[in-house]
Amino acid sequence: MGSPVKSTTRFSYGKTLGQNLGTVPLWEQMTKLNPPAPNPTAVPHIWRYKDIRPSLGQTGKLVTEDQAERCILMLVNPARDAPYTTDTLYAGLQLAMPNEVARAHRHTAFAMRFIIDGQGGFTAVDGRRINMQPGDVILSPTWNWHDHGKDGSGPMIWLDGLDLPNFRHFPVHFVEHFQEKRYPAEDVDTSNAPIVFPWAKMKARLDDGKDWATKYYLKADRRPVSRVLGGSAERVAAGCSSPGIRETASSVYHIVSGKGHSKVGDETIQWEAGDTFCVPAWHHYQHIADESEDVYLYRFHDKRMLTALGFYRVESVDVETLVSD
Repeated sequence: MGSPVKSTTRFSYGKTLGQNLGTVPLWEQMTKLNPPAPNPTAVPHIWRYKDIRPSLGQTGKLVTEDQAERCILMLVNPARDAPYTTDTLYAGLQLAMPNEVARAHRHTAFAMRFIIDGQGGFTAVDGRRINMQPGDVILSPTWNWHDHGKDGSGPMIWLDGLDLPNFRHFPVHFVEHFQEKRYPAEDVDTSNAPIVFPWAKMKARLDDGKDWATKYYLKADRRPVSRVLGGSAERVAAGCSSPGIRETASSVYHIVSGKGHSKVGDETIQWEAGDTFCVPAWHHYQHIADESEDVYLYRFHDKRMLTALGFYRVESVDVETLVSD
C-alpha cells in the first residue's frame, strides 16, 4: 500500500492544476461559503432629516429637470456603495420642485414611496394621477409607466424604497422612457385608488389602545403589495417598547412622528420625526418611545422575497415551522 497523500500535495494541486482546469478547491473556501450565522455586509445606520433637508433643498435649486431625470439623494450604507441602503434594499429622498416634471418611464424594479413633506405634489402611475399627502404610501408597480410633478409653491419630498440592490445579482433590470415627459393620466380618488394607502386610514388601524401595534400594507384582497418588498407601520405608546426580534429580513424605518431610540445589535440609535434608519439582516432590534408622546414608524423590508425563496428565518423559531410544501 502506498503512502497517504500529504495535505500539502492536495492543496498544491488545488492551487495549480485545479486552476488550469477552471476549478477551485471547495475545501479552501468551505468556511467562507458555510458561515455559522448570517453575515450581512451592511451595518446599522441613521440618516437625520434635519441634516439632509438643507442639502436636498439646495440641490433642488441648483439641479434642473434637464440635468437630472430624478432629483434624489440616495441613502447609502457606510459599509457599502450605492445603491445599497441594506444588502437588499435601496432608499432615497426624492425632491420635486414647483412646475418641474420627473419624466415618465417604467422599469423592472418595484417602488414604494412614503410622502414626507409638502403639498401639491403628485405622481401618475399607469394613467392614474394621484395627489400626494404627507404620510401616504404610493406604489409604483413593476413595469408601470409613472412620472412625478409638483403644482403650487414649495417643494415636495418623499422617501423612495426599491429593490435595486437585487439587480446586482440578477442582471435583468432595465428602464424604458416614454416619448413625452408625462404619460397621459386622469385624476383619481386617492381614498379608493388601489396603489395608495392614506396615512389617516393606517393611523386609525394602529390606534387600538395597546402599548405596541403593527399593521401591514395590504391590497384590497388582503394580498401583500408585492412579491419582493413588503411594508408596514408601527405605533409604540409613550414610554413603551416594541418586542425584540432577530430575523434574516432587513428593513428601512422612517419616523413619522415622535422621538425615541432603537437598539440595533450592539448600537443604540436615537431618532426623531423625519429620520430614516436601517436594520441589516440578523441584527436583534427593538424600538423604545420617549415618555413624551406615542411614536409612529413606517417600514419597508425584504421579507416577502426571502419568504418566497425559503430564506426567511426568525431566531428561536424551529426551522421546520418555516418550511412549506
